Amino acid sequence: MRVILSIGGSVLAPDLEADRVDAHADVLDGLVSEGHEVAAVVGGGGVARRYIRTARDLGATEYDLDALGIDVTRLNARLLIAALESSATPEPAESHEAARASLRRGEVAVMGGTIPGHTTDAVAALLAEMVGADLLVYATSVPGVFSADPNVDTGAERYDELSADELVDVISSIETTAGSNAPVDLLAAKIIERSGLRAVVLDGSEPSRVTDAVAGDADGTEVRPNE
Repeated sequence: MRVILSIGGSVLAPDLEADRVDAHADVLDGLVSEGHEVAAVVGGGGVARRYIRTARDLGATEYDLDALGIDVTRLNARLLIAALESSATPEPAESHEAARASLRRGEVAVMGGTIPGHTTDAVAALLAEMVGADLLVYATSVPGVFSADPNVDTGAERYDELSADELVDVISSIETTAGSNAPVDLLAAKIIERSGLRAVVLDGSEPSRVTDAVAGDADGTEVRPNE
């Protein structure tokens, strides 16, 4: 199986603790040992947000803020590469083409962000689309996709399963609510929809949940292609 894993920066290294990075690397190594082709896209998390907040106060443009966030995602990606025992790209791939070439060489491809305006959610979906992934896994800080932002609405309900077009509708409704955060951004959801990708959104704070999802026992929200 060809698996693309999107790991939120706050999931991979919330406090820059080596043990947590190691645990996620162990999951990737385990998938490789089982014969899967694997690529990972790493987010910036709280570290990126702190840099961006300071840079915004200093008058940086939104483009520059995005570029700063990309730099942090690539630093996080380097941490993951350092922890991997499997053959991996020696440094974060800076383009989807480079990541695809790494996969073709039998390596674990690791990416951060690519260009301003694209979140790592979208980067992961585009990579999954490009390489024809069998499964796209979003390891986030929440246990799936909810009817509303659970941090804002205590009555929000988790979906166990959604079609791709239902995912787009749910994410659209969450993103239009001021102050709410969706577990996957709208661009990523639309790429999943157009490409007919199979995806899972889960709580990545326990890395073994990714292994379970690949084995078909996902504890989160499964997104199925439209019928």
